[in-house]
Amino acid sequence: MPAYAEGILILLCINAIAAMGVSLLTGFTGIFTLGHAAYLALGSYTTAILTLDYGVGWFPAVLAGGVVAMVIGCLIGIPTLKLMGDYYAIASIGLAESIRLILENWQSVTNGARGLAGIDTFTTLPVAGGFFVVLAIMAFCLIDGRFGRSLKACRDDHVAAGLLGFDVARIRVVSLSISALYCGLAGGLYAGFISFIQPMMFDMLKSTEMTAVVVFGGLGSMSGAILGTTVITLVTELFRPISQYRMLIYGLVLVLVMVLRPEGIMGRNEVRGLVRRLFKKGGERS
Repeated sequence: MPAYAEGILILLCINAIAAMGVSLLTGFTGIFTLGHAAYLALGSYTTAILTLDYGVGWFPAVLAGGVVAMVIGCLIGIPTLKLMGDYYAIASIGLAESIRLILENWQSVTNGARGLAGIDTFTTLPVAGGFFVVLAIMAFCLIDGRFGRSLKACRDDHVAAGLLGFDVARIRVVSLSISALYCGLAGGLYAGFISFIQPMMFDMLKSTEMTAVVVFGGLGSMSGAILGTTVITLVTELFRPISQYRMLIYGLVLVLVMVLRPEGIMGRNEVRGLVRRLFKKGGERS
């Protein structure tokens, strides 16, 4: 496979892992976020620092990046997830900027705005693909299980869910923690792919892109998050030769989908459900 095509596939797997994390919180729990680039940054920096400064192997370093992001997500979620609606989205912007500024000014550890270079390029296609397959299976098992049903109940009506006995606060914190774990793992893989990171790569624009992809694919559809990531990543790469117009085309694609299909490409459907329905219709016709 040409190196360029392999690089696109690796980036696609990384972006899809992050999108699944955002989808879990925004699509299935109903909490709109604009700050998940912070967890991407935490995973990237943890992995880079462990491999560069402490000689830790890439695999435990990536896992450590995910765990650090998950712990920070849990600590952030306990006080902030009491906020409802747009208030949490606003709070997430401030929290993400705070984390980015800490990384930018903690010179002794993160090398400040200059970033960290010389990271081992360990994220090959088998590595990225392996992580993606395992995490995708875990995500689909999660949303199809008891915990997934409790997430959807809290999303659809948190008051009714509370009256039915669901611990809404705990469910939201756990959802944010798992979501941060996915983004932290994606960040660690991203560091091992690009071999150089700096705080400005994880700004609010990055958070907005991650959330936009999930909305584009369909809120409440894990398949939609993966499909949306695929379309946006390929569109972005396809128009790289005219990079000055790339973000314009990116925005145009999002606007068209939102106008023509406001619920996103997949809505709340999953690929397996659509396939099952097609086979059922085919059987009825025959």
